[in-house]
Amino acid sequence: MQVEQTDIIALIEASLEANYSDVRAISNRIAKSISVQDVEFAKKIKSILRRKGVPLRSSGYMENLPVDAKSRMALVEEHQWPVSPLFLNKDAKCVFDTFITDIVNIDRLISHGLAGRLNMLLSGPPGTGKTLIAGHLAAQLNRPLYVVRLDSVISSMLGDTAKNLRQIFEYVPTKNGILFLDEVDAVAKLRDDNHEVGELKRVVNTLIQGLDSLDDHTIVIAATNHSGLLDPAIWRRFPYKIKFNLPELEIRSELWHHFLFMDNGNEQTAKVLAELSEGLSGADIESISIGARRKSILLNCEINIGSVIKAVISSSPGNAELPSGAELDNAEKKDIACMLNSKHGVSKVDLAKILAVSRQTIASYLKE
Repeated sequence: MQVEQTDIIALIEASLEANYSDVRAISNRIAKSISVQDVEFAKKIKSILRRKGVPLRSSGYMENLPVDAKSRMALVEEHQWPVSPLFLNKDAKCVFDTFITDIVNIDRLISHGLAGRLNMLLSGPPGTGKTLIAGHLAAQLNRPLYVVRLDSVISSMLGDTAKNLRQIFEYVPTKNGILFLDEVDAVAKLRDDNHEVGELKRVVNTLIQGLDSLDDHTIVIAATNHSGLLDPAIWRRFPYKIKFNLPELEIRSELWHHFLFMDNGNEQTAKVLAELSEGLSGADIESISIGARRKSILLNCEINIGSVIKAVISSSPGNAELPSGAELDNAEKKDIACMLNSKHGVSKVDLAKILAVSRQTIASYLKE
């Protein structure tokens, strides 16, 4: 493994200073340098950084975050990079990759007079990956992710809300971080909404002014579940846009394959679950999968796919039912077998594997 001596020295110095940002940046650089020869070791380093970076603050290192003048609550908080992978369809992946490329080459674009706002707007229903994409962007660019705390920003004293927004826009560029405005519609509503008071409309103006004040290197990501509420001026300040929908069949299959089976085979079962879970979000699928894996560990048995299917059928968007892990009775197995065979064309052989019964039993179910 080839690791630069300067990186080792810098890592030790940053550790002694409890400098979280430098420890993370240097460690990622080291992981990248050794990934050519030892991919697994590099993955372990990155996994540790994602899960155990923030506790460095307990050693005495605290960032001087902007705070609300009245409550003294922090206006932003730094989030860890995500461990879960990113699942995007072709169109969203194209926008994401273009955004990354433009950020990496921003100085070159500036030199040709082609600089633009590095702002991305994510819209779509809950649980579709909007927050996850912000975390992955920060991880790929090796930058801290600062998430705005709306409970602190939106003050009971309306005049303070605008001040809080100005503080945030002054702070983040100095840290070379990525600013994530989740539920941005709370401070960016249509200014012609007759139900909003004048002060709230001035908050929107402050948000627009803050976005306009940022330099060409600052990255802002905004997310909303209610894109129709946003002021048109906000839309214009986010040239990169990804509209999330509930995951399509191929993405659902990948989600089941990763979260339930840990990427270890079971493609056919994952495909069946993908067909059954139409209408569920990625977060719903993850929740059901993690619940099933917990049960298999606590009951010391294999994952009960029949129990998972029962949970999927009983779930609705945003309201995932956790698998019980209990063995299904014959009537439940028969109902599932008939439904999968008639509606989804699942073969007798695959039904036997999914429900953990013999092919003769499946044949009797379907015959009856």
